[in-house]
Amino acid sequence: RTYNASITLQQQLKELTAPDENIPAKILSYNRANRAVAILCNHQRAPPKTFEKSMMNLQTKIDAKKEQLADARRDLKSAKADAKVMKDAKTKKVVESKKKAVQRLEEQLMKLEVQATDREENKQIALGTSKLNYLDPRITVAWCKKWGVPIEKIYNKTQREKFAWAIDMADEDYEF
Repeated sequence: RTYNASITLQQQLKELTAPDENIPAKILSYNRANRAVAILCNHQRAPPKTFEKSMMNLQTKIDAKKEQLADARRDLKSAKADAKVMKDAKTKKVVESKKKAVQRLEEQLMKLEVQATDREENKQIALGTSKLNYLDPRITVAWCKKWGVPIEKIYNKTQREKFAWAIDMADEDYEF
């Protein structure tokens, strides 16, 4: 069971992880690989009672972020128009700051959407069981090092203490 779980995780991580993804997307890939293992091991759970409410809250946040992004894009457009007319250093700085704000909001929106996808996909599957008991932690540590994902995003403090041996031992080329 441990062997099948670990080998499945390793294969799924190879298939699902794309080099050009940002960190939240890579974590989603990891969770999808872990989900494949949890399904293989039949680790099911009942959807939480508060699931619908928490999804509605998350959707509200996503909608608010989309509105903020639309406002920021309008601000950027008007700032660019001002910069064309005035052509001084101050307006160029304003345009740059507006561009950064739009970029930041786009990243935040993507992160929220990834979170919503992840929650929806995980509502009936218990990922923790396989991660703690059946997966070789060296596979996860090697994956984190290879793709530049902070180990804290996968394992909490207690899990990092439990798997300290794997964190010290595995390099990014580790193969199960």
